Amino acid sequence: MLPGIIAGLITCALWGLTFVAPRAVAPFTAWDLTIARYVIFGLACLILMADRRFRPAGIGPSRLLIGILLGGAGYVGYFVSVAFAVQLAGATVPPVIVGTMPVLLAVIANVRDHSAPWRFLLLPLSLIAAGVTMVNVAAIHAANVADTASILLGVLASLAALAIWVAYGLANATVMRSVDAPDGLQWTGVQGVGAAVGSLLLLPLASFDLLDIATASETLGFVVWALVMGLAGSWLATWCWVVASRRLPLALSAQLIVAETVFGLGYGFIFEGRLPSLAEAIGATLQFGGVCSAIAVFGKPRNQHDLSPNSLAKV
Repeated sequence: MLPGIIAGLITCALWGLTFVAPRAVAPFTAWDLTIARYVIFGLACLILMADRRFRPAGIGPSRLLIGILLGGAGYVGYFVSVAFAVQLAGATVPPVIVGTMPVLLAVIANVRDHSAPWRFLLLPLSLIAAGVTMVNVAAIHAANVADTASILLGVLASLAALAIWVAYGLANATVMRSVDAPDGLQWTGVQGVGAAVGSLLLLPLASFDLLDIATASETLGFVVWALVMGLAGSWLATWCWVVASRRLPLALSAQLIVAETVFGLGYGFIFEGRLPSLAEAIGATLQFGGVCSAIAVFGKPRNQHDLSPNSLAKV
C-alpha cells in the first residue's frame, strides 16, 4: 500500500497547485491557463508515444474511448462546471458542495467494494466532513445570496462538477483494478489526449489579445505556469493517480483527495503571504487527521479479524 499512498499524496500536492495557478498568471485568465495546460498535457503524451512503451497498443477500442472520455470530461468538463459554478454562485458556495466529494466517493466505493467495516470508516469520514465544513463555514456566511436564481444555477453547476468527479473516480478505479488493467503510462497518455481534445473546445474563450498587451515578464510567467501545470500538475499527477488507483481501494484513495485541499490551502497562504485563520487551521488539521485515520484503517494487519478476507485481498 505504501507506494500507492505516496503516489496519491504526490498527486494531491500537484493538483493543489490549481488553487494558486490561476491567480499567478494574471492578466491571463483561468480559461487561458486551462487550454494551455491541457494542450501541453496532450502534446507531451503524444511525444512520449514515440517510444513504444508509452503507446496504447494493447488497449482495446472500447477502453480507449473510456480513457479519452475520462480525460475530456474528467478534466475539462470538471473545470468548466466549477468555473460556471463560481461565476454564478460566487467563490464561496461551490467549494462547499464539491468539497463533499471525498466523503461521497469513499461511501459509494465502500458500498460497492466492502473494503472496510463501516465502524472503522466512521472516524476518518467524520473528521474529513468536519474539516471541510470548518474551512468553508465562514465563507458560507459571507456569500452574497441576493440573486437567488443565479445561486441555484451555481448550485446545479457545482452538483454537475461533483457528479463528474465521482464518475471519474469510479470509472478510473474500475479500469485500473481490473484483471486486464492497462499499463499506467499508457493509460495516462490516453487520458492526456482526451484532455487536449476537450480543451480545444474552450478556444473561443481564450484571451488571444492579451499576447499583445501583456508584458514580457507576464507572458513568461504564464508560459512557465502552463508548463508546470501541463507536465507536473497534469501528466505526472495523472500517472501518480493511476498508480494510486491500482494499488489502493477506492474507499481509501477517495479520502486521500482531501490532501489536495490541504496542500491548496498551504500554497494559498504562501501566495498571499499570510497565516491561516483559526477556522482554516482547525479545518485543515481535521482533514489531515481524517486522512491519517483512513490510512491507519486500511493499513491494519491482514490477520485483523474485523476485516473480511475479500477486503484484505483488495487491500
